[in-house]
Formats: sequence, C-alpha cells, structure tokens
Amino acid sequence: MEGRLSLAQILSRAVLIFSCSAAGYVLAKQVELAYEPWSGLAIGFGFAMFVLLVEAVVKQFSVKAIIGGTMGLVVGLGIAMLISYPLGRFMESVPMAVSVYGVTACTFGYIGIILGSGKIFEIRSSRWPFSHQEEVPKGMDKLLDTSALIDGRIADVVESGFLEGRLVVPRFVLNELQGVADSPDPVKRSRGRRGLEMLNRLKELNHGHVEITDEDDSSQTEVDQKLVSLARKGKMAIITTDFNLNQIATLQGVNILNVNTLAQALRPAVLPGELLTVEIIKQGKSHNQGVGYLEDGTMVVIENARRHIGQEVEVAVTSVLQTSAGRMIFTELNGPQDGGRNQASAA
Repeated sequence: MEGRLSLAQILSRAVLIFSCSAAGYVLAKQVELAYEPWSGLAIGFGFAMFVLLVEAVVKQFSVKAIIGGTMGLVVGLGIAMLISYPLGRFMESVPMAVSVYGVTACTFGYIGIILGSGKIFEIRSSRWPFSHQEEVPKGMDKLLDTSALIDGRIADVVESGFLEGRLVVPRFVLNELQGVADSPDPVKRSRGRRGLEMLNRLKELNHGHVEITDEDDSSQTEVDQKLVSLARKGKMAIITTDFNLNQIATLQGVNILNVNTLAQALRPAVLPGELLTVEIIKQGKSHNQGVGYLEDGTMVVIENARRHIGQEVEVAVTSVLQTSAGRMIFTELNGPQDGGRNQASAA
C-alpha cells in the first residue's frame, strides 16, 4: 500500500546509509581531514540523506516528466554551449569564460527542464515510443474517477460499445481505490473491492482500452483537483458519479460524463395515458396512496391504491415529474382492480 515501506525498501535504505557513512569515514582517513574520522562519517551520512531526498522528490513525477525534463536539460546545456563558446573566445581570462558558461548553462538548463517536463504531456500516448502500439478506439480519452469504478455501471456501458476512446486510470485514483479496499470498515472494504473488480473487468473487455498512468499534478493534494488538472492538461473528459466533482470540473471547463445522468437519459419515456404494470410495495405520503417502482428504479405513485399493497396492478399514467432526485410517475388504477384480492381471499 502507498505510504508503507516494505522490508526490502527499509533494508536497501539502511545499506545505503551505512555504505555512504563508511565510505566517508574511509575517505576522511585517506585525505586526513581536520576532524577525521567523524567529519567524513557526517559527510557520508549527509550524502545518503541527500540521495533519499532526491528519491522522494523524483517519485512524485511520472516517467514522461522525468524523460521530458532530461531531454530538455540536454538541449538546454547544448544551447548554452553554443552561446557561451564563441563568447568565451573573446574573454581575457579562463575564469571569466567559465563564469559565462556557468550562467548560460544554469539559465538554459532550467528552461529546458521546465519546458521538457511540461510539454512532454502534449505527446499523445499512442505516439509515445514507450507505450503499447496496439490500435486504440477513436474519440476523446476519458479519466475514470474512483466513484465511477465503485459504481460499476461504466463496465456495462463499455461492453455495449457505446463509449469510444481510451479509458485512463491515474495511479493516484488506483491508490485511493486500494485504500478503500483495505479499510477496516466492512462496507468501505466491499465497495473498494468492487471497484478493483470493475477495473479488472474493464481491462478484460475487448471494446475499450484501459491504461494506468503515472501522470500527476504534485501541486494538488486532493484527488478531485488532481483529476481536473490532469483532464485540463491532457484535454480529456472525466467519468464520474460524484456530484461535487461534477460541479468543480464543469466550473473549470472540463467535460464531464456523469453515469447517473446517462442512466436517467436512458430511462424509457412515459406519456400520460400510457398503461403500466407495477407492484405496490408500500403506502404513499398522501392519504390512500400506494407506491411502487419500475425496473430502472423510477418511483410510481398510485392514487387510491393503498388497499392493493403487495399486489401487482395495472395503472394509467396521469403525469410525470422530473426532480433533482430523479423522476416520479403519478398514476391511477386502470379500471376495477379487486379481482386479484377476491380470488386470493377465496383461495
């Protein structure tokens, strides 16, 4: 799990610290430092800490950012050499020429790192030489949120073939999903494991291409903000069921594909006068009302149907109300509905 060190990592760090400290001790004795051997031991230990610090910083960047930054650094140093070499020939002293090259190298090296690590993400994954070269579906790439994976309906949408484009799961989303799956709360643990199962199912489907990416925005701490930043940078859409993420992304101009919105749009249209067959399962809020549900979860309110609770009846639609919580269908009994109750009583 992210944040915990394995035994191998702990041992490797211990070996690094011991080796650097011992090397510093031996080197201090060889060059006869003023405070040897403790000065060499301290220098070696400090160098080991510096290496571990560099490791912690580098781990925050993706492979693309590291490669892009390295390429930018090489190009920047090359430009600095081309600029400083002709100028150095006119310098009166070597230290001055070295100073000119040092300034230009630092300036263009820094610019190269910043531009290289940032612009590398504009190269689409399908053109990236280290990525898989198989053909991927056309369409805008889409980021998968943790809530969409836990919900699971996105797998059915992908399997139906209606969703085009690459499905991208950032590493920080996968880490969050693993954290939920390892939760001591049984409900959260079940939800997290369901999300992991849905991810495995998506990877097995032939209709879509799922990619795990290490791209991240280290300047953000919240998962939602990281998703929005990554979507804006890569010009991708976000698939989610989270209402708050939906609002945040929409305000920042990011395309959102909300599974709940899709589910509501796919519900069959019901017109006044249409006949439905529904089972009444409970009493309504108003006097003598009955309440049932369609297969898609739509609530059906039936007037004067309280006495038919537990029965399946035929109803006629009178009106349809769309609310923020979903759709409600108001109906009334279609003709006499007492036959079923009388037959049941006779039996």
